Amino acid sequence: MAEVKVFYDRAGKTLTVWFTGRSREFICEETGEDVVLMKDAEGRVVGFEKLNFSIPQSDSLHVALETVPA
Repeated sequence: MAEVKVFYDRAGKTLTVWFTGRSREFICEETGEDVVLMKDAEGRVVGFEKLNFSIPQSDSLHVALETVPA
């Protein structure tokens, strides 16, 4: 079963999303838009991190994931 993991660090102001296990990360590449792409040894994106991400203290972060028909 495929699994997407989402981590929100309120203190660090980062939102990190992994499409595979974190251990597959080989190299990181900053895009210049406060986004860092984590890639495996073959250059495939295995996750990303959004820098300077924040939500109001009183709000909760809700994540929805939808799939499209193949």
